[in-house]
Amino acid sequence: MMISTRGRYALRVMIDLAEHIDEGYIPLQTIAKRQGISEKYLESILAVLSKAGLLDAVRGKGGGYRLSKPAKEYTAFEVLSLTEGTLAPVTCLERGQQCENAVNCRTLPLWQGLDQVIAAYLCSYTLADLTREEKPQPKRRRTKT
Repeated sequence: MMISTRGRYALRVMIDLAEHIDEGYIPLQTIAKRQGISEKYLESILAVLSKAGLLDAVRGKGGGYRLSKPAKEYTAFEVLSLTEGTLAPVTCLERGQQCENAVNCRTLPLWQGLDQVIAAYLCSYTLADLTREEKPQPKRRRTKT
């Protein structure tokens, strides 16, 4: 699994909007300039986020985009799974996929565990965590010894 540019930009934009929540609706041009993303590409990302209900959008003068709920209610997992479609480490774990070798697959438990670790890790970070002045430290899991 590799997070695409689209996913990374979506997360950056959501963090940007969380950091500027007190400014009301933020125009696309302002977000694009602050994040160094082309307006056309950003528009496609904002459309996905708005359609999914993560953002409120208002057209016209004084319009723009803002978070539809508090930053602490969004997780990195929510944003990335929306823009990436899947965060599964292997194709056999993607939604709707049936692996013909699942019954005899010796590695399936490994991939399922990795999928759970990835999801749990990304769910452990909210936009509020990512907007803090202090850079968040990686949240560590205890490993088996």
